[in-house]
Amino acid sequence: METVLGTLALSYYPMDSMKAGSSLCYLTLVALAFVVRPTAAIPWVPLLLRHFWKEPRKQHLLRRCLLIGVLVLGGSSLIDRVFYGKWTVVQLNFVKFNVLQNVATFYGSHPWHWYWTQGWPVVLGPHLPFFIHGSFQIPKRHRIFLAVILWTVAAYSVLSHKEFRFIYPVLPLCMVVCGHSLSRLKRWRPAAVSFLLASNAALALYTGLVHQRGALDVMGHLRGLCHTPKASALMLMPCHSTPYYSHIHCRLQLRFLQCPPDLTGETEYQDEAERFYAGPLRWLAEEFPNATALPSHLVFFSVLEQDLLSFLLSKGYERAATFFHTHFSEGRIGSHIYVYRRTQART
Repeated sequence: METVLGTLALSYYPMDSMKAGSSLCYLTLVALAFVVRPTAAIPWVPLLLRHFWKEPRKQHLLRRCLLIGVLVLGGSSLIDRVFYGKWTVVQLNFVKFNVLQNVATFYGSHPWHWYWTQGWPVVLGPHLPFFIHGSFQIPKRHRIFLAVILWTVAAYSVLSHKEFRFIYPVLPLCMVVCGHSLSRLKRWRPAAVSFLLASNAALALYTGLVHQRGALDVMGHLRGLCHTPKASALMLMPCHSTPYYSHIHCRLQLRFLQCPPDLTGETEYQDEAERFYAGPLRWLAEEFPNATALPSHLVFFSVLEQDLLSFLLSKGYERAATFFHTHFSEGRIGSHIYVYRRTQART
């Protein structure tokens, strides 16, 4: 949503003439993007400063920004007041949690250069050579876009926790740069466009229909248990490996390994998923001392089968379904997802 609102705001952003109507539209959209996710301020800081520098009626622009900010943030605060039951500045909590306390590093950290060497090239994909070429061809009036891209990637590089999705908001600007590249490739333009269409289509089909599809297919299988009496399922997988009730649509009893961040300040904090993978058999014995409480179905990646084999045999589980997941298994993520069904009660 941050990217969508930012893209809409860019369509109204005044590049040449400072029109009052267009500034009202884009400033409102920027404010909404900030409310959705405060990181929207990062790419828009240089664009807003440029607007302020070129705006002949600076006081008028400041009043307009203040009015829009008060209305949008005020509306957001009222909504949060209703749902939280108390006055809560969500945007401030966001910055405190992710930046000041840096709790997001609990979900992984990367070196400072990760966005430059991996994140950005992967997000651009086949467009990367055209972006590099376009960076040298872009006209002066659009160089601000290139500056925004570099500034945003540099700003996110400071944070320890990094994800591909964080830099999605600059993709529309990257496409402008790529467009300048294609406009200069007059003789090679048909070949370049064909390459982009073919490569993006191939990647979209593979990642959409083949790669990591097991996480969706297994939910379709579990949905078939909706009318099975006393059916239940336990996902013994890394946190959030599969969808949840959004794909089930019934009161099927589900459980997955949880990984909430450390909000207690413990020095040796371990979430439920880490405790499980530290000793799968021990965790299962502690969680299910009474065999009657065992779920009817267990779901896990193929790499875990050998570790659980003795437990599965002793408790009367047998493999009921196998789903392909990925050609690139790594760590706790296996090539297939197994569903085991408990067929008979054993001690």
